[in-house]
Amino acid sequence: MADQYAQSSEDKRPTEIPAVPAIRWDDPPEGPVVVLLDQTRLPGEESELVCTDAPALVEAIRTLAVRGAPLLGITGAYGVALAAARGFDVDEAADALAGARPTAVNLAYGARRAQAAYRAASVGGGDGGQAAAAALEAARALHAEDAEASTRMAAHGLALLDELLPGGGHRILTHCNTGALVSGGEGTAFAVALKAHREGSLRRLWVDETRPLLQGARLTAYEAARNGMAYTLLTDNAAGSLFAAGEVDAVLIGADRIAADGSVANKVGSYPLAVLARYHHVPFVVVAPVTTVDLDTPDGAAIEVEQRAGHEVTEVTAPHVPVIGMEAGGGIPVAPLGTQAYNPAFDVTPPELVTAIVTEEGVLSPVTAEGLVELCARSRQVTIS
Repeated sequence: MADQYAQSSEDKRPTEIPAVPAIRWDDPPEGPVVVLLDQTRLPGEESELVCTDAPALVEAIRTLAVRGAPLLGITGAYGVALAAARGFDVDEAADALAGARPTAVNLAYGARRAQAAYRAASVGGGDGGQAAAAALEAARALHAEDAEASTRMAAHGLALLDELLPGGGHRILTHCNTGALVSGGEGTAFAVALKAHREGSLRRLWVDETRPLLQGARLTAYEAARNGMAYTLLTDNAAGSLFAAGEVDAVLIGADRIAADGSVANKVGSYPLAVLARYHHVPFVVVAPVTTVDLDTPDGAAIEVEQRAGHEVTEVTAPHVPVIGMEAGGGIPVAPLGTQAYNPAFDVTPPELVTAIVTEEGVLSPVTAEGLVELCARSRQVTIS
């Protein structure tokens, strides 16, 4: 039945899209910079955004030029290293970066990790240059660790799918964007689907468009096309009909924060998918590095959910790449002037609706507070006091 739907990847359009890193450190003669792939301009244009200080990175984070929990952690760490290298106030930079998006725990983790490395080098007698080098080393280490974690999560995740769904031919539904655009490697949930594709066991990737900012349509479809995957785009409210038709074998999502009880905060729209999955007896799997687990947040109710501007709902934003007759980045009103909007960036899925959490350290199922503690104890993550 799936093959009767619109086939986004069957039209044989060229997919040789240049692979631009989502983030990189550069050191030109005029001073070090952090260079980001501007995700607000995708898929129409691969454009890099050059940031010379922490405030520029904070703005990039808030406008979603850079996004995704693991990548935000890397960005936070590089931002602190940038402040140190350019002689700015490191503590001020770390605080600003850590608070730029409150729900994403990785952001604060990365910023504090580089800050701790800077402080340790300073207390140890190192000069400013040595302390800055220590912060950069911490950022680069986090970047490398995340890339390795991505590879391991993909392997664990596909092994779980093959166990839950023997026979291959997986039809996976995903929400938001969880690929190389959010990671130091190939991603979290998307990396599992990508590995399945490479091993010939992915039948179809169903891509939720992910309203209101369309991270699925703009970014996940972009990554799926680039990798030659069989994918189909759907509006978020069409997911129920897919489940009812028996066209979904598993739901795979990422996470921005996992509380100590196993509650999962992810892009808004994830919780309804979990409810649908439970009703239709479909596995609902969360894929995230251990750095996304926050044992200091006791439960889902304690997770601070970011509320974003109402105009993201009441207007449709034009692509940042200019379109004839339309100002790039401009908003097209779709609701009456003065309409109030409810626009949470995330929702929270309780642990009883999560089939498994896949991390680089292995798979946790069932999802329990005790299991999360054990998982974190096994991890190699650096503890920031």
